[in-house]
Amino acid sequence: MVEASMPADTQGEFIRCPRCGQKTRTKVLPSTVLIEFPLFCPKCKCELIVSFRKGTLTRAAGA
Repeated sequence: MVEASMPADTQGEFIRCPRCGQKTRTKVLPSTVLIEFPLFCPKCKCELIVSFRKGTLTRAAGA
């Protein structure tokens, strides 16, 4: 399981790919909740299942 956190005071940030670290095209607010969301990275062309809650992005263990 991989975790990355975002500052709590942001007005919206693009999610960064847990694999390569580049910005994706998905933008979230600190109050956004994503559960088992299929996140696609245009840079490394991979699709990962992630969850986002309380400013923390978590990659699914099996993905």
